[in-house]
This record gives sequence, C-alpha cells and structure tokens, in this order.
Amino acid sequence: MQLESLNVVAIGGGHGLGRVLSTLSFLGDQLTGIVTTTDNGGSTGRLRKRSSTIAWGDLRNCLTELVDDDSIGSQLFNFRFDGQDELGGHNLGNLILYGLGQIQSRPIESIKLVRRLLRIKPPVYPMSETPTDLMAFYPKGRCRVGELSVDEMPVMPENLMLAPLVKTPNQCLKALANADLIILGPGSFLTSVIPPLLVRDISNALKNRKGHCVFIDNVVAEKSPASLLTLDEKLAWIESNIGCLPIDSVIANLGVTSERVNVINQQLAKKSVPHHHDREMLIKALNVIVKDLKKTPLKVVNS
Repeated sequence: MQLESLNVVAIGGGHGLGRVLSTLSFLGDQLTGIVTTTDNGGSTGRLRKRSSTIAWGDLRNCLTELVDDDSIGSQLFNFRFDGQDELGGHNLGNLILYGLGQIQSRPIESIKLVRRLLRIKPPVYPMSETPTDLMAFYPKGRCRVGELSVDEMPVMPENLMLAPLVKTPNQCLKALANADLIILGPGSFLTSVIPPLLVRDISNALKNRKGHCVFIDNVVAEKSPASLLTLDEKLAWIESNIGCLPIDSVIANLGVTSERVNVINQQLAKKSVPHHHDREMLIKALNVIVKDLKKTPLKVVNS
C-alpha cells in the first residue's frame, strides 16, 4: 500500500489544512478537503456582519494553496486592499467568493466554479453550507461566541457547540465513507480542528469510518488555552465533546507520547518558518502510517 494509491480526506482550518492540501496535491481528485467555516475575524468577519454567509476566508486559503504561487489566479485571490476606506483590509478572493455566493444557489457551486477557473483538481468543500458560529462554555456556565473570542479564553472551555446546529453536504459524507486515510489538522485546536467535528453528520461518519484517521499536532504551542493540554488531554476533550474518539494515530513532535493511540514522532517544523510543517517531513510521517497499514489491516478504534 502506498500513499499515492489512497483516497485521502483532510479536515481543518485554512492555514494548516491549506498546507496539507498543497503537500498532497499530487493525489489529484483522490484528495478531498473539508474546511472549517466558523471564522468571524478580519475580512471574512466583516462580510459575515454584512449579511448571513458562511466564512469564506479559510476556503479561499485552501483553494489558493492548490495553485501555483506565481499564477495570476493565486495573485488575484490573495490580493488584499490597503487603506482606510470600505475596501481596506478586504481580501479580493473573499469578495469574489462572497459575490458568487450571492449569485449561486449553493456555496458548493461557487467553489466548483472557482476550482474550474483555477484548474484545481482536488475537491474542496465547506464543513456546512449554512452559516454557524462557535459557542464555548466555561465550567460555571458562562459562554463566549465566535472564533476570535474562543481563542482569547483564559481557560479551556468545558465544551463547544455550533449555533445554530448545521448539516454537512452529502459530498463530504461520501468522501469520508470512501476514505482510506483521514487527516485532522494541523491548526488551532479549538477553532480549526474541532468545529467540523461538532457537525453531527461528520462526527457520525468518522465514528463509522472504514479508513484510518490521523491527527497532526501543531509543531509549536498555539495562542489559545489548548496550548496547556497534553496530547492525551486533547484526546479526552474530543471524546467528551463529541461522544467518541475518531483518531487512530497521531503525528507529533519528538518526545510526545500517548497512552491511548499510536504516536509517530517526527520533527515537522520547517527550518525557514518554524510554525509551518515541512512538506517532505509530513509526507515521510504519513508514509510511516501507510506502511503500518500494509502490515496490519485498517483498524478502527472507537471508545
């Protein structure tokens, strides 16, 4: 069994997921991205305040990671307006996707059109086509709403939920059902990795998966209360919040251990940008998992 022969689904937020999709883009349409759509900051947040819409920023980031950096398409979708007027700070790609979303009947149709324009082979889907926000609850019942507010919490929330509750597109469920390998992360634990797992359709699909699910831990401590958790504490938090542990193995830094899942210890930090994963090292770690799957049949571990 080789990585090139697998159907792979990668789940997460814009920056971390975008680099995973870029790294694995050689898989073509055997690779599928499912993107978090709860962002409420920056250009995306301003557009969401203007009218009810999903968060387009992470989707745009993932799409542009799948095209050549020097291409006109990449430059167009990554262009950001400066100045202090209404356009200042807006990303042109977000505006294009937002505009298409007002014209097309479904966000998936807008993304499909952009993929065709940019000649992107891997399918990329939103975790939901319906706008929703994160709600985080303190142990004593108080709550915070919105990604920005969640990441700024001084302590780890007791639980997270989506408001309103949403469903995932059938295309996501089909991709998960056919996946040989499912990748979670890397990215902000609470605001990139967890939100898709809060969509009940997705958590049920992961619980009943036939493929192997691997969680990629961050290479550096993130700026959120999750940075204080050990790997096993993160796993326990996921299990407590969604009712199962849909993770079979973890790729993490040297020295990280777990009493619950298999850990592949790999130095993943990119030398030039330490908080980014090195592409070659990531593929190396994934190949270790794939080789283990060849020796042992795919094993689903649910708690």
